[in-house]
Amino acid sequence: MASTQAWNSQVTPEDKLLYQAIGKRIAETRKTIGLTQVQLAEQLGISQQTLAHYEVGRLRIAVSTLIPLADILHSSVDELVKGKAAKGNGKRGPASRLQRQLEQVATLPKTKQKFVSEMLETVIQQAVH
Repeated sequence: MASTQAWNSQVTPEDKLLYQAIGKRIAETRKTIGLTQVQLAEQLGISQQTLAHYEVGRLRIAVSTLIPLADILHSSVDELVKGKAAKGNGKRGPASRLQRQLEQVATLPKTKQKFVSEMLETVIQQAVH
């Protein structure tokens, strides 16, 4: 890994601000979903120290790391880089609790997804009537 000092001499002030902002969004999103740096680093196959450097903007995060990172954080590359939801809903910041739950349901086996869907349908029907 290149030293932080050498990296800093090759990066413009604008780039530094961008990587700091990306790192801040990574940290905020990680905390929102309840992951530690160690847990996220293990899932990415990097050291906790490297992740810590990404989160404070001391190291540039590889573009190839952004896609798996966004997947793990239930986010999008657009949200991590720009700070905006790719879905165009106009909201900023972390996804709502309901949105995160729906994303988690999507990862369940089909039988459990069907069970959750039927429960939701029952609740919705009761609320309508």
